[in-house]
Amino acid sequence: MQPAVRFTALDVFRGMTICFMIIVNTSGNGATTYAPLMHASWHGFTPTDLVFPSFLFAVGNAMSFVLPRWEQQSNAYVVGKILKRTALIFLLGYLMYWFPFFRLDRNLNIVSFPISETRILGVLQRIALCYGAAALMIHFLKLRKTIIISIILLIGYWLVLLLFGEAGKEFTMTGNFGQKIDLWLMGEKHLYHGEGIAFDPEGWLSTLPAIGNVVGGFMVGKFVQEKGKTFETLTKLMLAGFACLVIAYFWDLSFPINKKLWTSTFVLYTVGLDCIIISAVIYVIDFLGKTKWTSFFEVVGRNPLAIYLLSEILATVLWMVHTDQKTSLYQWIYNNIFSYAGAYFGAFLFAVAYMLLCWSVGYWMDKKKIYLRV
Repeated sequence: MQPAVRFTALDVFRGMTICFMIIVNTSGNGATTYAPLMHASWHGFTPTDLVFPSFLFAVGNAMSFVLPRWEQQSNAYVVGKILKRTALIFLLGYLMYWFPFFRLDRNLNIVSFPISETRILGVLQRIALCYGAAALMIHFLKLRKTIIISIILLIGYWLVLLLFGEAGKEFTMTGNFGQKIDLWLMGEKHLYHGEGIAFDPEGWLSTLPAIGNVVGGFMVGKFVQEKGKTFETLTKLMLAGFACLVIAYFWDLSFPINKKLWTSTFVLYTVGLDCIIISAVIYVIDFLGKTKWTSFFEVVGRNPLAIYLLSEILATVLWMVHTDQKTSLYQWIYNNIFSYAGAYFGAFLFAVAYMLLCWSVGYWMDKKKIYLRV
């Protein structure tokens, strides 16, 4: 296998994930968003729920190309690299939520946004923690022991929620043990409040099973590198994905698939889907040779962190700039341009247009060979 070919499928997969992530995060109007472009309210699954775990899967896949290069390096060098990258990604995520480091009150006056009220955990923070844990385990314990530990984490997470959650409410938003840990460790002001209460879907306890998404991506990347891109390889990947889906389906009867709790069944379900999706991407690119469409997603896949940060920060700015006392620039653009296409379709068009705007910045960065690496 040639490295350039190997990375094409990964860049495309990663680019598809980021593009979809931007679309689902930036609907023109949350009240009129198509159901598949919204997260499941609690138990259950929508296409949107696949976005975040797919990015973790892509992180693991990319690790399978990088970690072998470190085998000849000292342990101190490897640990330093992993911890530095973990800390930088975590810090970027923390600063992104804190940005622009002040808030607007109801009268649009600037007020302080103290560090004592900032959210600690989040999307990039979970990516950082899962990457760091998986990378250290794979480097020091090798893959077989890492897989065993990942399985123990999946089963252990289920048992911990059952044993220590509020009786009869173990899998609810307010009764699950993970929320109690987050409240105890961080306090209410440092948690996510988008659900109407202090509950963090990227909490400390639910980060443990999420490591399995990174490990799953690493296993797939390593398997493809070792076995080559053959029909047998893709068949085995598809079968592995199907097996994960079957296990998740039956386990769901006692441990529901739930993105916000990041249940073990959710891990298996999303890893299974990602195995099937990346197999399809490899098949189209490397077996059918259809590559005219790939350059669009490669632009994003080669610079995912920069484009994701841009999409989040720009959206924050658009929400904070107001055209009048009640209307943000974000809402004004939707109301005066996209709403004419219809409430739901207009909200969707807004999201697609916003994604294309972020893509255009990524295209310019790609042409200038500007890449954000941490």
